[in-house]
Amino acid sequence: MEIQVNGRNIDKALKLLKREVEREGLFKELKNRRFYEKPSVKKRRKQREAKKRRIKAARIKRNNRHSR
Repeated sequence: MEIQVNGRNIDKALKLLKREVEREGLFKELKNRRFYEKPSVKKRRKQREAKKRRIKAARIKRNNRHSR
């Protein structure tokens, strides 16, 4: 990952960096690794996240179908 600073616009570069780090999921990964997570809890969390992704994908697909 590389963020370039144009001129002295450091604020814009920081904003881009934060956006990239968020998109990569690094903040979420750091938060999850802060404390030990039991394997059973980890499995349930991953199942919850997968369910959220499936519901979101279905909602987006349904909305795209209606907008045509």
